[in-house]
Amino acid sequence: MNLHEYQSKSILKQYGVAVPEGILAQTPEEAVKAAEIIQNSTGTDKWVIKAQVHAGGRGKAGGVKIAKNIDDVRNMAEQIIGMTLISPQTGPQGKKVRKVLVEQNIFYQGPSEPLEIYLSVLLNRQKGHIILMYSPRGGMDIEKVAEETPGQIFSEEIDTKVGIQPFQARKVAFNLGLAGEANKNMVKFVTGIFAAYDGTDASLIEINPVFKTSDNKVLAADAKVVIDNNALFRHPDIAAMRDLDEEDPIEVEATRSDLNYVKLSGNVGCMVNGAGLAMATMDIIKLSGGDPANFLDVGGSASAKRVEEGFRIILKDPNVKAILVNIFGGIVRCDRVAQGIVDAYKNIGEIKVPIIVRLQGTNAIEAKKIIDQSGLHVLSAITLREAADLVTKVLS
Repeated sequence: MNLHEYQSKSILKQYGVAVPEGILAQTPEEAVKAAEIIQNSTGTDKWVIKAQVHAGGRGKAGGVKIAKNIDDVRNMAEQIIGMTLISPQTGPQGKKVRKVLVEQNIFYQGPSEPLEIYLSVLLNRQKGHIILMYSPRGGMDIEKVAEETPGQIFSEEIDTKVGIQPFQARKVAFNLGLAGEANKNMVKFVTGIFAAYDGTDASLIEINPVFKTSDNKVLAADAKVVIDNNALFRHPDIAAMRDLDEEDPIEVEATRSDLNYVKLSGNVGCMVNGAGLAMATMDIIKLSGGDPANFLDVGGSASAKRVEEGFRIILKDPNVKAILVNIFGGIVRCDRVAQGIVDAYKNIGEIKVPIIVRLQGTNAIEAKKIIDQSGLHVLSAITLREAADLVTKVLS
């Protein structure tokens, strides 16, 4: 589950990670009030107005602005709230901005040079270790740094059994070229970031930039936190932070029906049971010249009602030109799936796209009989290759 920047920072703060003072605002009036509160508590005379959407690249897309006075705060909040922010991570359709984070300015002059640092914590699934990646050249062009000067990207492997060790945190600060107070603050920062990652069951924490101020404070100027969905039951407070406005409405509807659905860019709707079978089904569609429109897993105990809901969700995508149902009946009974297909036809009305069905396993014979006696125009297949070839045929 993705979190907004303001939510991410509130979590990091709980683990002792230093963040700029900021207040969420949903209207220009709230933004002005937030700026006044921050000014009174910090003495700042400038503010950063930041669009809150689940996407990166906000700065270049006009979603992050520096306000030099209260009038600027109001004007910039008016410009950002309600805008459609388009960045490489949003796609051409963009994302509507519904709220902004008003933060204190941390780009002020002091006795030393400020520094923008990149830092992230994520899981290396191959080794079963956590990786802390960092670079002294953080900021908006971190992708170019990785491509053009890979020697500026450092990493530290963290054993999940023991967690981050003090020498590792000190090594990070040393490789970043920090000394004195900045070094101490970075060690504390890195230790806190790992504690937050471990304590929240996160799958990713990315801070870009970590900002070393001109007076040697170390702050999370930005923050992206992604929580493992499978662990949300242990964190009801974090689960409550879910913002449905930031998610695909079809995926939200699928979640309510206990379906695992991910929208893709193709034209062949897929309905399967099991993630492994879903991946194999999408692969065979691609190899046969098709293009999957979605990943939809009805689960191991699929009922006729769940299958019907699956059809409704797939058909909401106007790009779908054919549907491939590929079910292996282990726990789930194929006759239940077949009945769900028949019910979907009856309850949804005329389904105009061709449907290819491959049902194998428990009660497959009974399932075939239900389909054959229904009078529906459904193409059946025995092998997965045959099913994929039928999809290609109906699309050509």
